[in-house]
Amino acid sequence: MKVEIDSKSGFCFGVVYAIQIAEEQLDKFGKLYCLGDIVHNNVEVERLKEKGLIIINHERFKNLKNCKVLIRAHGEPPETYKIALKNNIHLIDASCPVVLRLQKIIKIGFDEIIKKNGQLVIFGKNGHAEVNGLVGQTKGKAIVVSNISDINKIDFKKPIYLYSQTTKSLNEFYNLEKEIKIQLQKEKSVNKLITFDTICRQVSSRDSELRIFAQKHNVIIFVSGKKSSNGKMLYNVCKDVNEKSYFISDINEIDKNWFDISDSVGICGATSTPRWLMEKIAENIKEINILK
Repeated sequence: MKVEIDSKSGFCFGVVYAIQIAEEQLDKFGKLYCLGDIVHNNVEVERLKEKGLIIINHERFKNLKNCKVLIRAHGEPPETYKIALKNNIHLIDASCPVVLRLQKIIKIGFDEIIKKNGQLVIFGKNGHAEVNGLVGQTKGKAIVVSNISDINKIDFKKPIYLYSQTTKSLNEFYNLEKEIKIQLQKEKSVNKLITFDTICRQVSSRDSELRIFAQKHNVIIFVSGKKSSNGKMLYNVCKDVNEKSYFISDINEIDKNWFDISDSVGICGATSTPRWLMEKIAENIKEINILK
């Protein structure tokens, strides 16, 4: 059995940066609060918890004082920074630079579109940490659209600025744009749609790269945390080109019946999947081969 790990799978640079900062703080002080899961991968989160990382929600954050709190790569809304200032919380900001840039773009866009009596629409997962941060730039007034069936939230008689969560599918984003244009034509609206392609290219390029990788192998093992929206999207890319694609979060979910001795097995993952976990899974699959 041949086993190959996709060289382009694993942490994006934003996640690498956040984890690096967390580990530096933990090595120095042995304890650090983190606002939400540092990464949408339960195995990596547990590893960091063992080093002293304490995951907190926003309710607990409001009651903390005089301490350090890490902001993960997803970013935070302005309200988080106000609470930190009020409670003398030292924020260690590991927000992804791509997300921070998008927050600024959306804030500027919101100020513009409000003057036109228009709407700011974000293509993203409602309730996702990054999306919450983006909506916060609009004082909570942005319209979040998760898929084409959500576009009834939009008033097609008003101007529209369209943005995207950084980790969404490029094809789905442009399909949404196309459908909005169709609805505008139906309404005979004179208002224009202005689209801002704000999808991270490190993420969007994974689609085409994974299709090639998944076609190379008989079996694909896709490794991701179950909370990762990016993981779900990329797994579906693999499944689309290779029916023998299996989604797992850890070693204990591997089924030896998925493999034959003659198989070529590809291991890949989300932008929130640690390399060490994919390597651990590869070794386990090789052992299955020996036992067979």
